[in-house]
Amino acid sequence: MHWVSKLLGIPAQVLQQGLTHRKIEAKSEEVLTPFSVDHAVYARDALAKAVYGRTFNWLVNKINESLANKDSSRKTVIGLLDIYGFEVFNVNSFEQFCINYCNEKLQQLFIELTLKSEQEEYEMEGIEWEPVPYFNNKIICDLVEEKHRGIISLLDEECLRPGEATDLTFLEKMEEKMGGHPHFLTHKLADQKTRKTLDRGDFRLLHYAGEVTYCVVGFLDKNNDLLYRNGKEVMRQSKNAIIKHCFPPTEPDSKRRPETVVTQFKSSLVGLTEILMSKEPWYVRCIKPNEAKQPGRFDDVLIRHQVKYLGLMEHLRVRRAGFAYRRKYEIFLQRYKPLCPDTWPKWKGTAAEGVKLLIKHLGFRSDEYKMGRTKIFIRHPRTLFATEDAFQVCKHKLATRIQAKYKGYRVKGDFLKQREAATKIENCWRGLMARKEREKRAWAVKVIKKFIKGFMTRNQPACVDNSEYLAYVRQNYLTRLIENLPKTVLERDAWLTPPPIMQEASQLLKKLYIRHMVRKYVRGITAQRKAQLLLKEQASSMFKGKKENYPFSVCRPFADTRISADDISIKVLQMIRHEHIKYSVPVVKYDRNGFRPRPRQLIFSQEAAYLVEEAKIKQRIDYRSLKGVSVSNLSDNFLILHVAFDDIKQKGDLVLQCEYLFEALTKLGFIANKQNCIKVVQGSVRFDIQPGREGFVDFKSGQESMVYRAKNGHLMVVRSLQEPSPGDAAGDVRL
Repeated sequence: MHWVSKLLGIPAQVLQQGLTHRKIEAKSEEVLTPFSVDHAVYARDALAKAVYGRTFNWLVNKINESLANKDSSRKTVIGLLDIYGFEVFNVNSFEQFCINYCNEKLQQLFIELTLKSEQEEYEMEGIEWEPVPYFNNKIICDLVEEKHRGIISLLDEECLRPGEATDLTFLEKMEEKMGGHPHFLTHKLADQKTRKTLDRGDFRLLHYAGEVTYCVVGFLDKNNDLLYRNGKEVMRQSKNAIIKHCFPPTEPDSKRRPETVVTQFKSSLVGLTEILMSKEPWYVRCIKPNEAKQPGRFDDVLIRHQVKYLGLMEHLRVRRAGFAYRRKYEIFLQRYKPLCPDTWPKWKGTAAEGVKLLIKHLGFRSDEYKMGRTKIFIRHPRTLFATEDAFQVCKHKLATRIQAKYKGYRVKGDFLKQREAATKIENCWRGLMARKEREKRAWAVKVIKKFIKGFMTRNQPACVDNSEYLAYVRQNYLTRLIENLPKTVLERDAWLTPPPIMQEASQLLKKLYIRHMVRKYVRGITAQRKAQLLLKEQASSMFKGKKENYPFSVCRPFADTRISADDISIKVLQMIRHEHIKYSVPVVKYDRNGFRPRPRQLIFSQEAAYLVEEAKIKQRIDYRSLKGVSVSNLSDNFLILHVAFDDIKQKGDLVLQCEYLFEALTKLGFIANKQNCIKVVQGSVRFDIQPGREGFVDFKSGQESMVYRAKNGHLMVVRSLQEPSPGDAAGDVRL
């Protein structure tokens, strides 16, 4: 009760009282009488039916209002009526009776609009016609809806009469009133064999679609719409706007007894029939191929039965024997009279005689048409289409002739006016163009004279004669300069040669433009790029003009390191974990005695340089112990690290060969702040093997690069004149 009252917007006590009590008026007093259990259940069901039915009608009306045409002008409308068809179940009740009654009425309408009306029209017009027999279901419709004797009238009478009316009394009354009707049968009226298929509470109607057995149980209850006035007053108290709209305030005061369900259904069906009769309906018949709704399966018996009771064969015979087109003589003649010279443009005789002349001229065969009393009938659509096509062609010809005459008249008048106007415009235009040409030539003479004077006095100070010429020269030079500006700072000599008058301005523009390019270049340098350039600048200060292969290394960018952390032994990293590795590079170390080459890793930290062999540190050189670094002036990649013997752990100077010589020395000078300790020497370099013992590395140029121990015990490094250092040769990458 709580949820129902909340949904309906009615207080729970008010709703409970409305479902359990009935208000009775006794003279001028109103008395509330409690319901019995059966009456309370009936009142509840009646209220539920009323709420459902009225809200459904409200929804339908709202949808119709939203779809309604707001334009008041007349519109052409196409409506669609979808009817499911007959319903035949194992147990058929009041609902199936209403649906099948609706189908009977629509079938009657179909007969009236097609079979019956078609044949009656032929008879009225005097057309020879062989009547097509068909079953007229008017007898069934009368059985259901006849006044005072039909099933609907008997059902309403039984529902409204006082006393104990039941479904069986309704059945008895039908047996009494229509016992001899050929389309009505009950258990009592049936023969011994048929009684086996009918229960005592059933009745059978022979519809046009076949026999349907109905069970009368529930007919009276479903037909009654006796919602008590007290229930309507309760619904008026709802706070829900839709419920209040469905139960208007004036309704409870009405003393009229509400219509039964079947009467309401009959009234709506009559309204539907009137709408269909006022229109031109077209029927689409749906044939059910089988009862199981399976694809690709056709039940011949079921399909034949549907074709028969739908009257399709009779309708087909009428259409085959009938005429596709019919029109009154006046309408037909008025439309197609241009096709015959005798009837065009105006026919003075009767319309029937004019139509005869017209169809004779068109060559109609006798079997293609019939002449009725007021209409002409054309049998085949192709005959009408051929006539219509001829009319369309003729209509275009007539329209073309009228247009040609009218256009000729209009065009001639327009042509005379335009010719006169064109003559006047031509005279004025020629005079105007002649004056403009004269002024243009006079102006051109002045310009040429001024240009020649300006050219002749171009080197003189600015004056009246050469001011415009000099302005032209300036503009021309600036225009060409914009198109030929240098692309980089290095192309400063590519500046466009200025004329004498623009010498000073050209110098100022050149200086400003170079500053602009430099500023633009500097602003575009990233932090990484800046650090790279600083290192390159430091390398230039140390090696430019001193070492032969330095120019080949300029275009090669320096890397942060040449050995990744993964390639350095973990043991080595643990030994120098307190120092940050700044740079590492692979080198070849030559023994101090015998000069045997050995691959090593050279690691620079912030405090010292380490010579590493796989997982072992071979030598640590503190930057304070580094006396200097020597390299030759040739294109080799050897360097000698000179170490002081202050520390007893120092083994002596190191002779190394490094593929990235300039990069490694620049990094070393930057990290250890030893730029001034890096020396470029010629000829031989002396190094200390141990205290009191020294060795030499000799450098020279030759035909082929080689490194070997000479007979004098020195390390000989020969560098080819044609071959640059492999690690510092010019590459594809530019700074």
